[in-house]
Amino acid sequence: MNFLEVLRTATFALRGNWLRSALTSLGVIIGIAAVIVMVSVGQGTQSEIDKLVSGLGSNRLDIMPNTRRAAGGVRMSASSFYTLDVRDAEAIREEIPEVQYVGGVLRGNTQVVFAENNWSASWQGIQPDWFELESWGLSMGEGFGPRDYGGSTKPVILGETVRRELFGDLDPVGQSIRLGRVPFTVVGVLEPKGQGGWGQDQDDVVLVPLETARRRLMGAMGLPPGAVQQIAVGVTRAEDLGYVQEQIEALLRQRHDIQPGAEDDFRVRNIAEIVATRTQTTRLMSLLLAAVATISLVVGGIGIMNIMLVSVTERIREIGLRMAVGAGPSDIRRQFLAEAMLISLVGGAVGIAIGVVGALLVGRFGSLPVVVDLQVVGLAAGFSIATGLFFGYYPARKASLLDPIEALRQQ
Repeated sequence: MNFLEVLRTATFALRGNWLRSALTSLGVIIGIAAVIVMVSVGQGTQSEIDKLVSGLGSNRLDIMPNTRRAAGGVRMSASSFYTLDVRDAEAIREEIPEVQYVGGVLRGNTQVVFAENNWSASWQGIQPDWFELESWGLSMGEGFGPRDYGGSTKPVILGETVRRELFGDLDPVGQSIRLGRVPFTVVGVLEPKGQGGWGQDQDDVVLVPLETARRRLMGAMGLPPGAVQQIAVGVTRAEDLGYVQEQIEALLRQRHDIQPGAEDDFRVRNIAEIVATRTQTTRLMSLLLAAVATISLVVGGIGIMNIMLVSVTERIREIGLRMAVGAGPSDIRRQFLAEAMLISLVGGAVGIAIGVVGALLVGRFGSLPVVVDLQVVGLAAGFSIATGLFFGYYPARKASLLDPIEALRQQ
């Protein structure tokens, strides 16, 4: 029997009991569709992590206050929340050569008002290096000048979301707005960044110089002199991150007069370590989901083997007749293997279609990021072929080994 004859015979045999064939392929359909959806979600999540890395910078350390409780669990004064200041930032810049950028920041929220329009946004009081640390560029206007960082002027740079909500199609540069009750002059607009790696709108922000923020926006809070809420550090080379972190911790312990064994009043966060941990977690989850989907595919393959064994048992007399008219064991083996392959291939094709559509629907209506990769689709097709070959071989071999005389005696 040539290939076309084998294929025609296998198709005719499956059409004779099409409902059973369709139900048998259901396990393969579910397995293939699950593999595509799960792997697409995993790759989409990995892509979002890559975006997070590019947004935060892989050569960055963040230093924040470590709020401590007094003995007995009583909270300390408000000033204990601000254990870092601009002098710490300058000391890091001057004493650690591997550091490229250093910037302190104060943050808060306020109503931003222009004419009859107002918008609730976050503000950040920044130092010059903050633009490089956050990879911020300007789409219009200009940045802060040296005089602005002295605190005597009140310039502001708007994020794209704030600009759109307040000004629409108007040019905001040179316009006067209010942050709370304090008037500011718009000097520039940030290039849009879109959604950040943590889901926040990175463009819903306004920037002011650090000293201006301290005097004009936080003046009533009674901050310690030069206090900042965070210090960001950009390191020249990624391989120096661990060393620089150790140097910063030692320097700040010395500057803050922290005795050996005492708890630090600051904490250093290594962005690269956080991203690496999240990446590893996502990879493990993707492998787990893929394993679950693969189990479903194996269950579908076992279903194919089971049905093909039942088919061999039901068609023993047919097998005997074929052998009696000249069909050899290899012909019988190819026929039953072709039937298993057809079930698996049809199920794989339907599963691929359902998986691709399902992944696209998850990406459109769900909260999970999805990336549909043609390599994954090809891998799923390969799985369906392998399933048919692996689980169809044993029933096909069993059919080919039947004794034709004994097979013809079956009723």
